[in-house]
Amino acid sequence: MTEPTSPARQRLDLWLWYARVVRARASAAGLVRQGHVRVDGARVTSAGYTVRVGQVVTVSLDHSVRVLRVVGFSERREDATSATETFEEITD
Repeated sequence: MTEPTSPARQRLDLWLWYARVVRARASAAGLVRQGHVRVDGARVTSAGYTVRVGQVVTVSLDHSVRVLRVVGFSERREDATSATETFEEITD
């Protein structure tokens, strides 16, 4: 039997939630729909947009902007330490 492999891509709203950028998946979807998320510099308004390893996700939050490089995916929402393995923080 083969081990399950991590996906090669993932929905943007799921990735934001699994990476613990937001507290709820609905919040992630709302940020995307409202135009507060960019992928590789282009504004994305579809929560179902798929992200791949190596892409840069910019998220405009209430009091900050986070710039994250996608380095992996998770199959479920895990603890904060595990979540940091899905991205590289490149915010100044």
